[in-house]
Amino acid sequence: RLSTQVFPDLTVGLLHGRMTLKEKELVMESFREGSLQILVATAVVEVGVDVPNASVMFIDGADRFGLAQMHQFRGRVGRGVHQSLCILMAEKPGENAIARMDALRKNPSGLSLAEIDLKLRGAGDYIGTRQSGKPLFKVAQIEDSDLLALARIEATKILASDPELKESSNALLYEKYQSELEDLYGQVS
Repeated sequence: RLSTQVFPDLTVGLLHGRMTLKEKELVMESFREGSLQILVATAVVEVGVDVPNASVMFIDGADRFGLAQMHQFRGRVGRGVHQSLCILMAEKPGENAIARMDALRKNPSGLSLAEIDLKLRGAGDYIGTRQSGKPLFKVAQIEDSDLLALARIEATKILASDPELKESSNALLYEKYQSELEDLYGQVS
């Protein structure tokens, strides 16, 4: 439909993960040399595509992608002398998807996007197996590095003098520690 109705005067190519390496290379070479003016691709286009004249990236269903992936897509255009444009399209994005797309719109820096992504998705468990989401054991924000350094010094002192937390002055700390372990790993004896 794109090649016959929407862009009848342009050559449209297709790139997807089920193509052989040779087929992908032929499509990319055609796009690079200009015999293909429009490339419709799946997420396979995220890496390894370097076409300086590519100037427009249209991401359909942008609400389904994370910030890092959308940043990678956006990075495929604007590598040459031409002004580039990245268009994000989503039919019914949720609140989180809107926040991701808005962050991409406002931030060109990969580092700032990574920090925003960390806040939106959560860091997961530092000592567990969850790779994203809000941690069960929350002590501080990642920005509180000075406070965390002081807490580490105090924790080291406590554990050096009372490694099993048996002293009465550490009873509340021991109870909290046991409670957190139970939340993380189930019943602890």
